[in-house]
Amino acid sequence: MTVHSGPRYERGANHPAGDLRSAPAIRLPSDTVRELQHELLRKQRFASDASHELRTVLAGLRAELEEARLHPEETDLGDLLAGALRNVERLDSILTDLRVIAEMEAGPPHELQRVDLAELVREEIVGRADRIPVQLRIEAGATITAVPIRISRVLTNLLNNAQRHARHLIEVRLVHDGDCAELTVIDDGEGVAESQRERIFERFTRLDAARRLDRTGAGLGLAIARDIAEAHLGSLHVQRAVTGGACFVLRLPLADAAAPAGRRAGTAVDP
Repeated sequence: MTVHSGPRYERGANHPAGDLRSAPAIRLPSDTVRELQHELLRKQRFASDASHELRTVLAGLRAELEEARLHPEETDLGDLLAGALRNVERLDSILTDLRVIAEMEAGPPHELQRVDLAELVREEIVGRADRIPVQLRIEAGATITAVPIRISRVLTNLLNNAQRHARHLIEVRLVHDGDCAELTVIDDGEGVAESQRERIFERFTRLDAARRLDRTGAGLGLAIARDIAEAHLGSLHVQRAVTGGACFVLRLPLADAAAPAGRRAGTAVDP
């Protein structure tokens, strides 16, 4: 008795699934291939830069602790703890920024809301304890459609930057400009050279002045601020202030201004 287990197929064209080796290759347009390669390289560079920043802080912390262990009699406990805390604070700052980037790439945390920008600015400044008081010149009635926590993050980053560089003056202005709300943060610090005004918005970029004034940052704050602005169909740039320092200009469409359908604040941004 012969038992037939079913039809037999030879590898090749007669096989139900065909021969995978002989299947036609999927050809993507050359522009698409270049875009994918470029995005992959950017993601790899971002991961490498993030790893480098974290390892640098950990290396400093390890060196301090190992030196204290080897020479305990020469170690001032107060200085050791202060240095260790500075490194921990820097690690916390870097990880917070990386979490914000990851959340932005994952999409908006909440639905968009109508936000009174003047009220948001006042609440943000009242809740801060800064070395230089912030002067306000705000026009009422600037209502935008946004994710409030994201816009607060932009303002926080801009104010932190101003407090780092200012000598005596920080001013925040809010005005209506056509169909946009224009928020400016002005300081009387050294300002930003024209050749560096785009570079400071690149991730992990810190100019010499920033490194000198604050060693805890990682160069992500301004990059995140611009990403958030663009995700809200707005823009962020820096120019020279009348005080001689920096003037950061944030422009966001007013709530009644027309916006392209389907675009939501907080959509994915490329690292």
